Amino acid sequence: MHIQEAFALIQDDIDKVEVGIKEAVATEVTLISNVGEYLLESGGKRFRPLALLLSAKICGFDGDERIALAMVVEFIHTATLLHDDVVDNADLRRGKASANTVWGNGSSVLVGDYLLAKAMTIAVGQGNLDIIRVLSEATSRMAEGEVRQLINYSDIETTEETYLSVITDKTAVLFAAACKIPTLLAGVNGDRRVALERFGLDLGIAFQLIDDCLDYTSKNEELGKTIGNDLREGKVTLPLIKAFSLATADEKEILRAAIEDSDKKESVIKAGGLKENTANNNTDLEKVFAIINKYEGIDYTMNEARKRIESAKTALEIFAPNTERAALTAMADFAINRTN
Repeated sequence: MHIQEAFALIQDDIDKVEVGIKEAVATEVTLISNVGEYLLESGGKRFRPLALLLSAKICGFDGDERIALAMVVEFIHTATLLHDDVVDNADLRRGKASANTVWGNGSSVLVGDYLLAKAMTIAVGQGNLDIIRVLSEATSRMAEGEVRQLINYSDIETTEETYLSVITDKTAVLFAAACKIPTLLAGVNGDRRVALERFGLDLGIAFQLIDDCLDYTSKNEELGKTIGNDLREGKVTLPLIKAFSLATADEKEILRAAIEDSDKKESVIKAGGLKENTANNNTDLEKVFAIINKYEGIDYTMNEARKRIESAKTALEIFAPNTERAALTAMADFAINRTN
């Protein structure tokens, strides 16, 4: 099954989610409405709502709660993007000027706060304490992951273990929550609940690993942001970690010089935003790319992502082969093959 067929399977549900999101941001506070509409128009894959809705399908649950909770996970995700762009001082998001570029950092942070509050309000309205607990724990872990990533900015000595722990928290736990929530709605327990949560976690880790690769390999127009942004922002991701572990002493110094800025970490933590590092010019990027390619950092990261996708697909084998399982498998295949 192709990813478009997977979307088609729950297209009516996705349409309801879109309507619900639009209604939720249509407040009397025009700034919230304007930023909300801007984010809606910028697109987005709605990948997390898709995971929740397809998981509901495979669990046999068709209650209205699934629509509301699909909105919740998208609101949480969008709020983190707004906050991330402020911390990263990002200029682009999905090929358009980022919200903080258009409205400023303060507005982006406050609208992100609104979306998080709105998400929890909707979740509470569903009246399921177990689901509220899952969402609260996921949101807390996401915040912890973001803070740990902030602390690790420009730290070329970051280990693969530390990095995987960070992306598990900042990215994968929301995927896992999206897949687990339908099991709570449908009363699906035991191994099947564990399997869907495992599917979501592995899918989310793979999704972030592919993002890491795309930052070094895509074209700007495909990725929707400037290539090499992670390096410029002081983010040490797996392709760089792998290359540094194998590099010669001289190459290590090149990588260290490209990623480290003694003033950057302090400015990030104290001022809440990254400063432009003018030392990281195109020549620096080319040198770093060459070293990463020499030690196959991209290939290594892609292989790790493929392992996660295979693990995710294996987790689904507890379910009988059917259209719903095929759709979830298509999600996993799309995650590993995407170009943006």
